[in-house]
Amino acid sequence: MATRRLGIVMYGVTGRMGLNQHLIRSIVAIRGQGGVLLPNGDRVMPDPILVGRNARKVAALAKQYGIERSTADLDAALKNPADEVFFDAATTQMRADLLTQAIEAGKHIYCEKPIADTYEKAIKVARFAQTKGVKNGVVQDKLFLPGLRKIKLLRDSGFFGRMLSMRGEFGYWVFEGDWGQPAQRPSWNYRKADGGGIILDMLCHWRYVLDNLFGKVLAVSCLGATHIPSRVDENGKTYEADADDAAYATFQLEGGVVAHINSSWDVRVRRDDLVTFQVDGTHGSAVAGLTKCFSQHRVNTPRPVWNPDMPQTMNFFDQWEEVPDVGSENGFKIQWEDFIRHVTADTPWHHGLIEGVKGVQLAELGMQSWAERRWIDVPAIKL
Repeated sequence: MATRRLGIVMYGVTGRMGLNQHLIRSIVAIRGQGGVLLPNGDRVMPDPILVGRNARKVAALAKQYGIERSTADLDAALKNPADEVFFDAATTQMRADLLTQAIEAGKHIYCEKPIADTYEKAIKVARFAQTKGVKNGVVQDKLFLPGLRKIKLLRDSGFFGRMLSMRGEFGYWVFEGDWGQPAQRPSWNYRKADGGGIILDMLCHWRYVLDNLFGKVLAVSCLGATHIPSRVDENGKTYEADADDAAYATFQLEGGVVAHINSSWDVRVRRDDLVTFQVDGTHGSAVAGLTKCFSQHRVNTPRPVWNPDMPQTMNFFDQWEEVPDVGSENGFKIQWEDFIRHVTADTPWHHGLIEGVKGVQLAELGMQSWAERRWIDVPAIKL
């Protein structure tokens, strides 16, 4: 059994997502377990170089997590032929240019979503990657959540019968920052000029969740809102929050499934998790969060009685059965391992940049629907 090195240029790992999910819980964890196992029994050991605008900051991160290389010189890092992969988790507005630069340098590409802030940029960079023949991928972490993996298991087993609908609830209260509780999300999320907005952020996620688990998205009707018009930033300064902070979207899916997902940073949670998906079918229903999933088959479905004159006697939560665990390893890490196998052993891969293009497309169509107050069809995309 041999172990080979894979050099990875990691850009944007000083941010919350890049640091926690991609560096610490994925690449550092993979290195700690001895690399990625390939189908032939060999292993691949990631050898990252951390890149950021603040040389001191990335050097400190590298030292903290046992990584030998860091730099503030992205151009130099991309010129090193020993590093085959470029990963980006920087801001959305920078992403298309960064990916283009890395593709020109011959690197394989893996990146966070959205892959660009406009559909035009997204399709252009995806086509460029295809033309240059580099392997490419976009993070689609929700597909690897234990809760949604259980939904897939139920679907594949025929549990739902004919799937009818899916209702999603995502979000929590993000503090305004003006009364003693600091905001727990970056201020750029709430400014249009900085690429903020929940529609661009979350409809990119919902596209791949819907397409892969419930049915190809055919049309969208979306209403956005900016419920909190001003917030306080990281420096204690009040700013205009002009980006949408809530979205209420309905989707028509292939096969007749109707999906509705509320996404909001202005909602207080009274549900099982920060995100829940309820799937209803002719034979059964299920509700999944990040990790847990509960199901109710038609033979176990109760017969409630509507009586507004009497307090409800049924505890509806007790009438559902928990679906057994299917594994709870970090979803970002699982997808990183799959991408590394794809790059080094040419294993199958289903999350190319084209999937990221679909996400940006749906976000743009959602914003168009909001502006024009109507349903918008979702056309097929061809590279």
